[in-house]
Amino acid sequence: MSTCDIKIWCTWALAITYEAGEYTEQKFNAEKTGGEPVIPSPNLDTDLVMVYDRLADVLIKAYKNPKKEEKLLERCPPGHEGTKLVDKPATILDASSTIIAWYLLDTLTETTQKEIRVATDLLCPSLEKSVKADGNWRYNQEWFKQGSENVGSTPGCINLSLTWFQQGHKNLSDPEVSASLKGPSSENILKAIARPAAIASAALRVMHPQQYFAGLWALSHLGDKALSKELPQMPETLQYWASVFNTLSIISNQETPNHRDHLSIPECFDILTTVGNYSNAWMSMPSLQLEFRASTVLELKLEVKFHELSPEL
Repeated sequence: MSTCDIKIWCTWALAITYEAGEYTEQKFNAEKTGGEPVIPSPNLDTDLVMVYDRLADVLIKAYKNPKKEEKLLERCPPGHEGTKLVDKPATILDASSTIIAWYLLDTLTETTQKEIRVATDLLCPSLEKSVKADGNWRYNQEWFKQGSENVGSTPGCINLSLTWFQQGHKNLSDPEVSASLKGPSSENILKAIARPAAIASAALRVMHPQQYFAGLWALSHLGDKALSKELPQMPETLQYWASVFNTLSIISNQETPNHRDHLSIPECFDILTTVGNYSNAWMSMPSLQLEFRASTVLELKLEVKFHELSPEL
């Protein structure tokens, strides 16, 4: 696959995501090597440039603060008492010095957080319907909490997806836009999350370029298929979709048990972002005896480790 195989319509939100990703990657490399200053694309306004300058700065801080997995395990093997709180941007390296996790603290500005809250408010009806009386912990009401006023979004867990296969069809049917994006507020929801989705994608451009371009390629070809096969609502949704990922999960006011996301691809990164003014919330990775402060965090990690989230109530 080459970048020549990727076609992004200039009217798509993803076009700005691409520009932002290139700027962030160039800015990161310039700061890492002491290169010449990077001139941003004229398609990025001043506010956006400031956002991606901040992202590149946090990426550099994380890159320069590596923590070896084997050293962490020597310090405190699994099953023993004690954890290390990570409260600065950092990377976690495995035995082969491959980065398996990036921890980016305070990446999201207050403006970006407000945009996420706006999208969450628009999704309140779907969030309310997602919580069940029993069943899988991901939707079981026992794991959801009503937050305090400053983190008081409606509890729930839903997926926003461009390509959602209907259960029971054994993936033989064409993918559809998820139900949460079929309502009258779908355009406003996608516009509200465009900036945070683009920030996460720009971070991925630096952390895992192969995965980043694979995502762009998939969405590019999805656009062609959506038109040729006349897939309902997909061309319209693609116009406002700003992420290189095809699915975003919204998890609101939920505490999670120690778990592993088995459907994730071990060679790829997933993104976890927390929004809110927390003073006593953290994400734990027991297999590494680590805890991360969950305050305005954008974190990318390989889903090969058990983890859990304990929020402030």
